[in-house]
Amino acid sequence: MTSSDLQEQLNMKALSLLQEDADKIEKLIEVQMENLATRYCPLYEEVLDTQMFGFSKEVDFAVRAGLVNPLVGKQILSKLERTLALLYEALNTKE
Repeated sequence: MTSSDLQEQLNMKALSLLQEDADKIEKLIEVQMENLATRYCPLYEEVLDTQMFGFSKEVDFAVRAGLVNPLVGKQILSKLERTLALLYEALNTKE
């Protein structure tokens, strides 16, 4: 295995882990969207904000370490931020 192959494996693993974490946050958002009609939980909003902050730091680290292309990292984060914005928009509309 060459150094280039090892680097490619590391890059793919980092991207896979980031995508797994993004999927978990997206699932949290989906659950809140589904429960929007029945109840609103400010604590849940706090958890989502904390998760997003932590995830942005994960992406930043992966990009700075050269494990993920900056554009790819930004795309993953932007997709989550748009989904979260939809949730907040729905919450504001409900109020």
